[in-house]
Amino acid sequence: MTQLRLHNTATRKAEDFTPIDPNNVRMYVCGPTVYDRAHLGNARPVLVFDVLYRLLRHIYGADHVTYVRNFTDVDDKIIARAAEAGREIDAITTETTRWYLEDMAALGAMEPSAMPRATQYIPQMVAMIEELIAKGNAYAAEGHVLFAVDSYADYGRLSGRSVDDMIAGARVEVAPYKRNPMDFVLWKPAKDGEPGWESPWGRGRPGWHIECSAMSYELLGATFDIHGGGNDLMFPHHENEIAQSCCAHPGGSFANVWLHNEMLQVEGKKMSKSLGNFFTVKDLLDKGYPGEVIRFVMLSTHYRRPMDWTEKKAEEAEKTLRKWYALASSAQADGAPPAAVINALADDLNTHKALAECHQLAAAQDATALRASLEQLGLIGEEAPRWAAEAEVDLSAFETRLSDLRMEAMASKDFTGVDQLKAALIDAGVEVQMSKVGVSLTPQAGFDPAKLEALK
Repeated sequence: MTQLRLHNTATRKAEDFTPIDPNNVRMYVCGPTVYDRAHLGNARPVLVFDVLYRLLRHIYGADHVTYVRNFTDVDDKIIARAAEAGREIDAITTETTRWYLEDMAALGAMEPSAMPRATQYIPQMVAMIEELIAKGNAYAAEGHVLFAVDSYADYGRLSGRSVDDMIAGARVEVAPYKRNPMDFVLWKPAKDGEPGWESPWGRGRPGWHIECSAMSYELLGATFDIHGGGNDLMFPHHENEIAQSCCAHPGGSFANVWLHNEMLQVEGKKMSKSLGNFFTVKDLLDKGYPGEVIRFVMLSTHYRRPMDWTEKKAEEAEKTLRKWYALASSAQADGAPPAAVINALADDLNTHKALAECHQLAAAQDATALRASLEQLGLIGEEAPRWAAEAEVDLSAFETRLSDLRMEAMASKDFTGVDQLKAALIDAGVEVQMSKVGVSLTPQAGFDPAKLEALK
């Protein structure tokens, strides 16, 4: 059996992964707050942990892996969006949840084993909060319930921060009912017009952090194998999850392995609406970037390194995938990926190395191994994407036509026809290369076959 090694944030080193139960490997990943379209940065953890999910299924068997990713469907941002739009909160969250799943599916992400919504687990959250109060780890104050940070000695161990450092570096909510500035909310009173549930502390709703602790406990148990998310969640979200979970269930250790992906940039800068480089996944799909291309660019960088999205990378990715699909489409689906690709992924999800192995397979014209590798990476399904196949058919005729025009021009010394066709192809998003060997046409990101119709 392949030995998987993962960089555990909690120990700050790579470790051999040994599941609690090989017949039920369990993973929890923090999901989205559903109030709007998923942006490009939201897609990175989805793809990172999709690769891990696929790898765990390959190693332990598809029926022996449980992957849970939640939806936060009650939150201040959701309430504000519903008020702004004049719509019911449930209508907003149902719509944006569907958008999220559609966009992630377009990137080749498999759906997890379970996708709980926070509002489905309110009773379990209330019960967990009651347990924390009974154990002396939480207290009620003015309709709120807060976790007492100083009741958990290991608070800050995951992020490597002391409580004093956290107070100095964080925007701590100042409230007279807090015993300690770092104490965080488990339950808060609901204002008029806001969603709320009855509880021993009055009508209210849960704090953000308690959601994941309650849902992971109900679906995965007091101790499970892997917890993942972006490194922006390490503090305070994951730190708070650990504290409340370990105090509520002292017989468990919550998650044995913690994985955190780095953040995303666009053209070398932090993604920001003020910089004009903020994109949702849907924005890129609508611009003509195929989901497979977005996924390829994401996987080209190791998950623990910052990922820089650039148009040049997308163009190169599309060019590479078209060549790979042309070869892989000649092979049967569902083959076994070669050991070199699996070993690369088993080495702390080294997707960059796995793609390098795919380049080697393509150079060796090993269609069967290449196809199996692309399936393992989620870059191809049962069939090569239609956009790739159609482009190859369309452009083969234009390659012949441009080559013939070029031969005629070399004899007549009149290159007008060659230049006109070349310009039209470039305008349609096609890279044109002409050499002594011949003519080569390669679609680029944003390739528009419709613009070629007028040239036929």
